[in-house]
Amino acid sequence: MLTIIITIVFSIILAFVLGLALGFFQKKFHVERDPKIDEVRAALPGANCGGCGFPGCDGYAEAVATGRAATNKCTAGGASTTEAVSKLMGVDAAGEDLVSVLLCQGTREVALSKGEYVGIQTCRAAKLSTGSVKACTWGCQGLGDCVVVCKFDALAMGEDGLPHVDFDNCTGCGMCAEECPQRLFTMVPRDRKGSVVLCSNRNVLKANVIKTCKVGCIKCEICVKSCPEKCISMVNGIPVTEYSKCTSCGVCVQKCPTKCYKMLETDVMGKKKVPVMA
Repeated sequence: MLTIIITIVFSIILAFVLGLALGFFQKKFHVERDPKIDEVRAALPGANCGGCGFPGCDGYAEAVATGRAATNKCTAGGASTTEAVSKLMGVDAAGEDLVSVLLCQGTREVALSKGEYVGIQTCRAAKLSTGSVKACTWGCQGLGDCVVVCKFDALAMGEDGLPHVDFDNCTGCGMCAEECPQRLFTMVPRDRKGSVVLCSNRNVLKANVIKTCKVGCIKCEICVKSCPEKCISMVNGIPVTEYSKCTSCGVCVQKCPTKCYKMLETDVMGKKKVPVMA
């Protein structure tokens, strides 16, 4: 019994001494926290999406306050957050309000499938195990990895087998673009106008493209030849628009034989929402 009492008393004394020591050293070696970190953190949306490239909003706030990161990296908060953070840091706001655009139109109806895929139901697994569940090796796998990582309810799988972006909810965080094993998402300014090719098939053989997808780019270059502003060129097998010259005349869209050319402001951003899978 005496041994137990001595042990308890000793433990209490030891805890008291350690507490005093910890308090002393904490005060002795205390490093003042820059209040600017808390101010920046309060201006962030708290999504912790990682789209800025830092471990959550706390990590980004500290990086901004200490000058290690630009003020326009919070894609979840958009232009308003960039403006608020820039004002706190005394710099000019330079952020763009971005949204995600899917560069593929390979729905179940137009894109040929290799067969029924029975493996792990993720795009990445399908890509690794089969090369592609579709005959077009550049096309969307349709298993929704992008939908899973989206934290803002901006993506949903449509009944056509493709993910569809809700531009009202999209914050441009880029998580979908990072997750997609086919690299089919591109980030564009919300107010961008001009034409874009919704196809990523870089096969230079016209017959092979037509065989795998009815709306794929067949590399005919009619868009390049017919553009009155000469702002379209072929880059790695895909027509690319130079937006500084594009006037949204729509000639490329009208001339495209497979209708893979679309206008961003009407056909992409302004299109009607597609029914989603339950």
